[in-house]
Amino acid sequence: MVYVISKEGQPLMPTTRHGKVKHLLREGKAKVVKRCPFTIQLTYESTTHAQPITLGVDAGSKTVGLSATTETEELYASETKLRTDIVELLATKRQYRRSRRNRKTRYREPRCSNRVSSKNKGWFAPSIEHKINSHLKLVADVYKILPITKLVVEVASFDIQKIKNLGISGAEYQQGEQLDAWNVREYVLWRDGHTCQHCKGKSKDKILQTHHLESRKVGGDAPSNLVTLCKTCHDAYHAGKFQLNLKRGASFRDAAFMGIMRWAFFNKLKEMYPNVSMTYGYITKYVRINNGLEKTHAVDARCISDNPLAEPLGVIYNQKFVRCNNRSLHKANPKKGVRKNNQAPRYVQGYQLFDKVKFEDKECFVFGRRSSGYFDIRLLDGTSIHKSVGYKKIRLLEQRSSLLTERRLA
Repeated sequence: MVYVISKEGQPLMPTTRHGKVKHLLREGKAKVVKRCPFTIQLTYESTTHAQPITLGVDAGSKTVGLSATTETEELYASETKLRTDIVELLATKRQYRRSRRNRKTRYREPRCSNRVSSKNKGWFAPSIEHKINSHLKLVADVYKILPITKLVVEVASFDIQKIKNLGISGAEYQQGEQLDAWNVREYVLWRDGHTCQHCKGKSKDKILQTHHLESRKVGGDAPSNLVTLCKTCHDAYHAGKFQLNLKRGASFRDAAFMGIMRWAFFNKLKEMYPNVSMTYGYITKYVRINNGLEKTHAVDARCISDNPLAEPLGVIYNQKFVRCNNRSLHKANPKKGVRKNNQAPRYVQGYQLFDKVKFEDKECFVFGRRSSGYFDIRLLDGTSIHKSVGYKKIRLLEQRSSLLTERRLA
């Protein structure tokens, strides 16, 4: 499928006539504006005859599915992985900041009123804002290459308390699991019967502490991530003397993300595009099962577009958002008091991280570099193509961006 843009920059209907496209490029009547998905722009005036095209969006906290369809065929399909490292990176950034202020300005007065949430009403956490902006970017990219006439979005609504307790109703929604507890620690101690969950009181240590099953940086302070340990077992665990055979309870972070971002995303789409509507997950599930389709994000998006039986494109564009910059100047844990530089050269033999390159007729990405000029190249899903290939054996196809795209057969 070749996507076509008019001379004025308006999207036209795509074409599968690759022979005609070659003639247009050879005669200078068209130019390539994007390599993946392959998009050309005409250099002469043309007429616009467009069919009704519906874009279905399967929104998600980790993966987004898109599918643009007519009544008979699918014109575009993609699955995109969103970033999930923002919370951990911000926690590391906070650790660096507090450590620096403790070294440089130990007596600095706190500035409690100088907070983004107090100065900017309607502020979203950076991790949620990334997910909203990523969804908007993906939709905008499709609008640039296809004349979309209708947009349908699946929004998800999760009743987290109902998930925890199926019989909850009425005033019970105001009486959460931590009712009458002064804080999370007191609730966790009461929940565990004021007993160490490792030795069950055999150590005779009366000092009880709450332990994070996952690090606080990534797991948070939710009760499901905390467990009661006596001080003896707690110290022994952190000394590496034993391993806990405990798993944290269910995490509802993704459900909370969707609950926060769904209306913000939908309302912004209505401001940007005409003819925007919504659907729900149970409708998508019914349509998929009723038509005997497999469960993937791209197939769900096709069901959302109201054309589940449209002929599949046969090609899917796998995409992934990646980090653009690392602004940490020094290593976190300096050895012998010497703070080492954390900034690597941007280019090594003309290549940078996440550049798309060609190696032995395979398109892949640079995932690791060495100053000697040998690179670790992989596919987007992490499949290794070569762990140490010389720069003379690869060829640059596209420079890196925040959104990497890979074409695969469905």
